[in-house]
Amino acid sequence: MKPKTLLLSVLFPVSVFAQKDQQVPAFGKVEKADLDLKSCDFDKNAEAMILFETGELVCNLNGDYISIDLEKHIRIKILNVKGLEASNIHIPYHSYKNDESVKKLEAQVYNLDAAGNIVTTKVEKKLIFDKKINSRFSEESFTFPDVKPGSIIEYKYTLSGAGFHDWYFQSELPVKFSRFKTDFPNELEINCQPVCSLPYTTDKADKGNRDIKVYTMSNIPALRDEPYISCEDDYLQRLVPRPIAINGTFQRVSLLQNWVQIIKGLMEDEDFGIQLKKDIPRTADLDEQLKKIKEPFDRMVTIHNYVRKNMEYSGYTNIWAMEGVKAAWKNKKGTSGEINLILVNLLKDAGLDAHPVLVSTHENGVVNTAVADETQFNMVMAYVNIGDKVYVLDATDKYTPSRLIPMSVMVSEGMVIEKIDTREWGWKTLWNDQQLLRNFVGLNASIDENGKMSGQAFVNSYDYARVKRMPDLKKGKDKYIEKYFTSFNSNIKVDSIEIQNEEVDSLPLGQKFDFSLPVNSSGDYKYFSANMFTGLEKNPFVADSRFSDVFFGANQSYSIICNFNIPDNYAFEELPKSIRMIMPDTSISVTRRIAAQGSQLSVRINLDFKKPYFTVEEYADFKEFYKKLFDLLNEQIAIRKKANP
Repeated sequence: MKPKTLLLSVLFPVSVFAQKDQQVPAFGKVEKADLDLKSCDFDKNAEAMILFETGELVCNLNGDYISIDLEKHIRIKILNVKGLEASNIHIPYHSYKNDESVKKLEAQVYNLDAAGNIVTTKVEKKLIFDKKINSRFSEESFTFPDVKPGSIIEYKYTLSGAGFHDWYFQSELPVKFSRFKTDFPNELEINCQPVCSLPYTTDKADKGNRDIKVYTMSNIPALRDEPYISCEDDYLQRLVPRPIAINGTFQRVSLLQNWVQIIKGLMEDEDFGIQLKKDIPRTADLDEQLKKIKEPFDRMVTIHNYVRKNMEYSGYTNIWAMEGVKAAWKNKKGTSGEINLILVNLLKDAGLDAHPVLVSTHENGVVNTAVADETQFNMVMAYVNIGDKVYVLDATDKYTPSRLIPMSVMVSEGMVIEKIDTREWGWKTLWNDQQLLRNFVGLNASIDENGKMSGQAFVNSYDYARVKRMPDLKKGKDKYIEKYFTSFNSNIKVDSIEIQNEEVDSLPLGQKFDFSLPVNSSGDYKYFSANMFTGLEKNPFVADSRFSDVFFGANQSYSIICNFNIPDNYAFEELPKSIRMIMPDTSISVTRRIAAQGSQLSVRINLDFKKPYFTVEEYADFKEFYKKLFDLLNEQIAIRKKANP
């Protein structure tokens, strides 16, 4: 499992209640100074900033019934044109069985007129739209009118029937002030776990039979994209509230679930486990194919490919078959849950040892295995045992072959779901160190006396390298060439590209093409590099510090073999040295061999990554190695015109 760097909890207790009115003005009370604000003093690159965001989670007990409301109040300053996107608001909620609803929604925007007066424009209720996303979730959405750079937008609402949602101090916008308040009866025991590396404050008060806690954080910079980050949410400053128990007069009733209860409930759920028992109508062509196939692996591949080919993915990711697998099969379209539960159903029916496995894709974040909660997962896939090998299948993924773990969950933990008494359920590590992102680049090129290099390139992309390139290839060759072969150097021209094995996912994706480019010149010298078409032309790790782990998603391997011919009246200057470099923990190694004979030069480079991630704590050493690596890859080869005899 990919380890997420644990954020340290730093506690600075101060009195928060005395600051409430000063830190958070009432709805509609806006200061002219905020409207005159031009930039964020603690995050200079901000396009918009959250002036404040508050949440108050209020709970009441009525016998065994627990009601919870979350009151939110947000005010945002638009700093420039790029910040206008912050005025598009989406409020998701869990509408299944009317669990949650959005109430008391108010929104308005503030501007200064020519005379410097504050002008308030309310968002009309007819411009607030309630949209059903699926049978379990809905959202309320609206866009503020009359928004421009300098505007302040503000909205508040109550999420009635709210569950225990995480509170995020941090977001993609910088936050000047964030406050989260919990107000619960003393009988209800909750735990509010901070996942923070930045300092926050906390305070506690008892008011009658109420237990009140307040958490605040100030001047929180935005969490912006870092190269090779798996999921931003894993690194956001946040609080994780969880109900623990109800302490009654005579007994303590635990509210915590365990994974056995979760699994049992899922197996009995109409939208999940019951769907695995449905009799999906078989199609004659699939039956005909399976009659001829005896090997379990080949039967699995046939069914996997059949579902991938014949089912259209709706684009909605979940773990449920909300409309039912039979309806989805009939319509040839479904959610990820419907399509992959169909896949598991058909695999089981074909006599294979297949089970659903709940997963959280890297985009969704790391699962906390210590907390039994199925909402942490965003997908279900098929988990198949054949002999001593395991396969993980996602029929919504059109390009990952059956033999590879989908890269979206590679290096993660999955929960296999099955009847409890079978003991086939439980956590499984989704990882195979032999499945690589692997590229081979071969070059044969010549340099003429005018300083033009021309030649032919051969690029083979294996396994995950192939999978990553296939969607781009389907968008057209011109865009594909630009992304992978010319974007790093606009002077390169690529002609006559030939794609091999496009429809055969058991073979590498072959890319063969002619190319030409001018080499650098200075007087009698010409310079060039062997690092072309590798995807390693520019070092992405130049920042001095980093907030998130570096996550590549799989082990990697790169091989580069180049042969260059130079004009007879030129000679090689002192060549770069053959060299081998290894990270101290041996996780990355690079070898370069270089030799010249007459007017011919051969270069061979092998680069291997033996682990798929590097933690924040390793970043300093990793960054230093990467600098040396790219110096090596991009080291120039010099040739000089021979003196006349």
